Amino acid sequence: MAFTEPSDAQTRRRANGWTLCNETSFVLEAATARPEGRANVVQGWVRLRPGECRLAVAAPLARGAHFLYARTSAAHRGGRQQWGGEEILCVDPSASFAVENPSRCEQYALEERGFRRVQINRRDNWRTSFAEPELFTLSRARAAGLQRLLRDAGYETRNARGAVDLRLTAEARRQFRVAARLAANATEEQTIDALEIAARRRADQLGLTLCNRTTGRVWTAVARRRSEGWESRGWWPLGPGGCARTIDEALNQDSYYVYAVLETPDGDRHLSAPGVPFCTSPARFAILGREHCGDRYYDTALYAPMPTGGRQGLVVEFLNRDFLRVGQAQQRLDSARISGDPSEVIQPRSPRAPAAAPPAGE
Repeated sequence: MAFTEPSDAQTRRRANGWTLCNETSFVLEAATARPEGRANVVQGWVRLRPGECRLAVAAPLARGAHFLYARTSAAHRGGRQQWGGEEILCVDPSASFAVENPSRCEQYALEERGFRRVQINRRDNWRTSFAEPELFTLSRARAAGLQRLLRDAGYETRNARGAVDLRLTAEARRQFRVAARLAANATEEQTIDALEIAARRRADQLGLTLCNRTTGRVWTAVARRRSEGWESRGWWPLGPGGCARTIDEALNQDSYYVYAVLETPDGDRHLSAPGVPFCTSPARFAILGREHCGDRYYDTALYAPMPTGGRQGLVVEFLNRDFLRVGQAQQRLDSARISGDPSEVIQPRSPRAPAAAPPAGE
């Protein structure tokens, strides 16, 4: 994503402060940081529909460095996209928050995010616009956002050639309006809000979600077979109570593989369940192949298999008791059992299916 600024004349007439505009086809959630004395006050989340502008920080604005971070809504398929930079600040990823940024995020059950610097040199008005590589006007972003949310909610808007079909889009909107019990004269804002709820419910039923039910931070990674071969991917750091959907498409394999390590003041604790070797890296990674990790300058870690049982969605919850003591090594699972009957695979903790979602509109 990119951004444009400063404020234009029309926005100056409408707003009084720092305005954020969403010129993308995604629903965005933004957090801001403003200088206050010697500290930064970090606040979130400002929800921005596609094509919407909202006041994030009221005037008078402090001249100088402000900071901004944004993420796409969890309703969207394809993983969360982020907009940020190099300034590390603390956020609450799961709820609204306002905090004078502490020196260590984990002390307050917060998580680190990289914010981008925004230099504001006016005290009355400033505007920052989020944009995609395909530049949209606000009205075009709203239309593209409706089409994206319809697809995320499970409605077809593209023809056989993969192009957006306006007739299919109109029919999908009609079908959704009936299913969600929206009035025929529902506004685009009401339709977007209802579509985001429906898409979130659908997303919660698909893919692989990892949740941290321990008292410390858990670092997680996953592995699966892709069309081009085995792939391992990480990291998803989870604070206490945090969850991450690491795979956001319907599960279609017998088993997926999960790595997790629990941080403690005395050292790392590894999963008690046996695992099979895949490649990892200290930094964020997506690695094809699971052989000869060291020769390719990667590390090797043991990933515990998670049988799907034919389900399209799984939620794996990590508890303190699922991890070995500090210094104990995780056992390696016999590779002969990996390719056998999925019912024979040992798992770290019985996964559960996502809670059933009610019909849209209820």
